[in-house]
Amino acid sequence: MASKRLATTATAALLSTLGTVGTVACSTSSGESVPSVSSVKPDTSTVSPLKPVASASDVVAGRGALPGAPGIGDADFPTDGNGGYDVGHYGLTLSYDPPSKHLSGVTRIEARATQDLSRFNLDLSGFTVSRITVDGKPAKFDRAGTELSVTPASAIPNAAAFNVEVAYAGEPKPVRGSSNLGTYGFIPTRDGAFVTCQPNGAKTWFPGNDHPSDKASYDFDVTVPAGLTALANGELVGTPKTAGGKTTFRWRESHPMASYLATMTLGKFEMLQGTTPGGLKNIAAVDPRFRSSLRKLYDVSGRVTDYWSTIFGPYPFSSTGGVVDDFPAGYALENQTKPMYGGFAPGDDIIAHELAHQWFGDSLSITRWKDLWLNEGFATYAEWLWSEHEGQATAEQLFRRQYAAAADDPIWSYAPGRARPDDLFNNSVYTRGGMALHALRQRIGDPAFFRLLKEWNSTHRYGNVTTPEFVAMAEKISGKKLGPLFDAWLFTPKKPTTW
Repeated sequence: MASKRLATTATAALLSTLGTVGTVACSTSSGESVPSVSSVKPDTSTVSPLKPVASASDVVAGRGALPGAPGIGDADFPTDGNGGYDVGHYGLTLSYDPPSKHLSGVTRIEARATQDLSRFNLDLSGFTVSRITVDGKPAKFDRAGTELSVTPASAIPNAAAFNVEVAYAGEPKPVRGSSNLGTYGFIPTRDGAFVTCQPNGAKTWFPGNDHPSDKASYDFDVTVPAGLTALANGELVGTPKTAGGKTTFRWRESHPMASYLATMTLGKFEMLQGTTPGGLKNIAAVDPRFRSSLRKLYDVSGRVTDYWSTIFGPYPFSSTGGVVDDFPAGYALENQTKPMYGGFAPGDDIIAHELAHQWFGDSLSITRWKDLWLNEGFATYAEWLWSEHEGQATAEQLFRRQYAAAADDPIWSYAPGRARPDDLFNNSVYTRGGMALHALRQRIGDPAFFRLLKEWNSTHRYGNVTTPEFVAMAEKISGKKLGPLFDAWLFTPKKPTTW
């Protein structure tokens, strides 16, 4: 996410006839190598799911099977996500009517049990659930807050694959007044919806395992009134089809994705699509209010993506780009393949930040929210690298400007290596996190530092990561003991004096 300091309609015919506006060259990423989601599940040795509570009926019905935990094991967000299973794929069939703010949906979930499972939870906020089936058989269900508890007709054996289908409808309600992001989730707008879900807003529009440590591939089948465009992650499948005054858009993201990165932003948009100079598919869309920024968004996104591919390693997905909507969110979010800019035309630095997240945050997702600096510190440092690349201020100069902050500046009292659940997006997580990387670069030298960035990405591509893993890799590549440096910059609530 970008720092909180930020304060012509595309029809189906247009989408199908837009010409290529980029030059075709050697592709930055073919997008052909898509891993099995089950092969990139996170190391869960560092998390402890909430202990499930089994009733006598659970044990009898499941013959020893137990319910999955109501949380995935993130102590800072104890009810986010769920235990007992891993999701491999979501198939979302959704219809939204902006005037009435009514959403109806069917979510199909392909999952695998990680225990003998008598029942399990899904995260869902609001809506009326009309039907749930497990492997085609009706399942019992009940609600408690944002927990949707599902009891299948028979227990699911450990390691068994199973399918869940949930039919639901109602008016989506975004999270409002959060100490973290203000308003997020499914946000109705004048002509559609602005959908940005960090940290846990996916539950405001579909049921699932709403935590970044359980990633999955996605299919989106979104129906909206004719004349509107629905944008989701990945790439369009076929040509949008219009019938009976409604248009259906099908999007597919075949690479593993954290739930908070999923989107179905919709409304009136003007679009450009083609390829980056390196040959990667590039899709840019803006609300008509921001039509003057469309070409810049498209061009800069393409150049930045290609450059990051030389610094961080091959682009991990099959398309890049960005979306500017007219909702005045005051922030941007790195939705996978389509960063969202809420109510402003982004500058080059913000585009560089959000596209760096495609590596740091999207391909490499954190296992626990407390390690958020691995997303935001890296994306902030990417802004400095882009400035340096463009012949403006160097990373060293930008580091020195930030370090000039007085010893009593609030940035030094917040240790960014331990993001706080009620203040995840504190400036320290961004700026001091970026400074920690520059201090590391100075300590180990450019050859080791830039090798580290590439190996960090290649080793954990499409997976989940933690701070101790990064420290261990930095020490291995550099051959240096780096504990004191990381302790000073990430975990000590005072201004570091050496690096």
